[in-house]
Amino acid sequence: MDRDALLAKVTVLWRRFGPPGVILLAALLCDVGIVLGAAFDSVGPKGIDLLLLPGIASMAACAVWARTRPAVAAFAGAGSLIFFSILIRYFDVPAYSTMLANTTFTEVVGGCELVYYAVRRVRPGVAFAAVCSLVVGALVAVGGRSYHAQPGSSSFGQSLIYGVLMLFAAVLIGLYGRRPDTEQKTNGLLELVRDQWLLIGGLAFMLFLELASGLNDGLRGVPIIFCSIAAAGLAVLAGRYPVRASLGIAAVMAFGGLVAAVLGTRNFPQVAPTQVLAGMAAVTYLIRSAVPARAWACIGVMSAVVAVDTVVGSYRQSYSGGLAEIKQSFIGAVLLLGISVALGLFLRSRESERKTVVKSAVTDAQTSERMALARELHDVVAHHVTGIVVQAQAAQMMGGKDPQIALDALARIETAGGEALTAMRRLVRSMRGDAPAGSSEFSEQATTDLAADLRRLVDGVNNGVPTTLELNLPDDLPQEVGRSALRLVQESLTNIGKHAAGVRMATVLAEVTGNELHLLVTDDGQEERRTATDAGARREGGYGLIGMRERVELLHGRLFAGRGYDGGWRVEAWLPVEGDE
Repeated sequence: MDRDALLAKVTVLWRRFGPPGVILLAALLCDVGIVLGAAFDSVGPKGIDLLLLPGIASMAACAVWARTRPAVAAFAGAGSLIFFSILIRYFDVPAYSTMLANTTFTEVVGGCELVYYAVRRVRPGVAFAAVCSLVVGALVAVGGRSYHAQPGSSSFGQSLIYGVLMLFAAVLIGLYGRRPDTEQKTNGLLELVRDQWLLIGGLAFMLFLELASGLNDGLRGVPIIFCSIAAAGLAVLAGRYPVRASLGIAAVMAFGGLVAAVLGTRNFPQVAPTQVLAGMAAVTYLIRSAVPARAWACIGVMSAVVAVDTVVGSYRQSYSGGLAEIKQSFIGAVLLLGISVALGLFLRSRESERKTVVKSAVTDAQTSERMALARELHDVVAHHVTGIVVQAQAAQMMGGKDPQIALDALARIETAGGEALTAMRRLVRSMRGDAPAGSSEFSEQATTDLAADLRRLVDGVNNGVPTTLELNLPDDLPQEVGRSALRLVQESLTNIGKHAAGVRMATVLAEVTGNELHLLVTDDGQEERRTATDAGARREGGYGLIGMRERVELLHGRLFAGRGYDGGWRVEAWLPVEGDE
């Protein structure tokens, strides 16, 4: 599978599951990595930690199921927490802690998503019961899986605080999504993050890593974690508001560095990894879409904040000044900044190229549309106008000798004028968007029966030249081939009426030979009897022959237009009737 196909499938999955699915996947990957690492270490029996995987998989499945059946999935998730808590306690499996004691990342994230979907989509009474069941399941998991998080212990109290905060946030978000007037805003938010699945997954993964290592600091690590969450949210918003989001990330970094310096956290660096990744994303978006002057000003602000945080943290951890740590941090910061700037320049160049391609495609489409309309205007309207001119000339020449001839010509002129007006109305309707554009806008005149269309065309010719018709056509001729063939014959007969002199007979031949439609239109005029102007016009071809060549080229056919073997004019075309293999 090539890279584009894989990316397309990932994008489809992202649009289906959205940010909750990406965050759940990041939590699942973290849990699997932690469990596999603990299962084969030197602590405890080998493989005993693998018994945590069924509970992790069960909670992830309930969170995915909640998209279609939120109430049932919430009760199933609560049951899963209780059942696997009993299993873990019975087999004495060493459960590890995340934001809640003795619970995995997947269970925490899945529980929050179950609360969110239940509050947003289920009736209030059922939603309340579902949320209460999840709270009971979480309490059983926290207090019943080991002896270290019994009620009254510090870890149980810490888990209770975190649990209440997460429950409150999930309920508020669910209630916000439940309101009908927020549907448009929710769609706008999904539109914002739809193409940022990779960034959201990376930020979620870094957040889980911070939680796994930083919660050992107890309550001192809570402000840093919330700063990282805020920086992650601002990094997603940077896709639409790069300047404001980057300044917000700089403020979060400054506050986080101040908190780390004051509280003296041990398990967090001076600038948390999630905040670093958020800053890199902000730099990338600034280079990609912001005005260069503003972009570099914001990058300078963020760089200054990181530099101050690094210096303060180095002096706090090493009273001798920490020059070695500052040097290493400077090299790493320059490297990450260079990567972000390079990625931003690449995305900016690709976006500029894409805009150029789109603009070129739009220009080509507009040109093709104009040419199609010009061909129809020339082939259809000019055909009727030519008949009007020929009949008017005949009436003028013969009216003095036989008034009845003039009356008959006037009747034919009236008919041709009405047909010209009808064709013009169709053309105007097509240009106004009321009819399909391009080669099919006059489908009312061109049916799927080419033979009938050609007979009607020859019977309605008003150029005063008798025309014979020879047809050998199948019934299943492609519509686009038949329509183009009708226009070619129509234009050829129009040219005979406009340019031919002394013509007594015209012939139209249409037959299918092999895989091609063969068209032949000839007249018996003599070259020496035409005026120099007419001969020159036919040699140059005018717009009529240009349009004929364009129609033939669109179908990958061949066209000949010129003097025939007997001195008359000859138009011959071969149009493929089968697609390329």
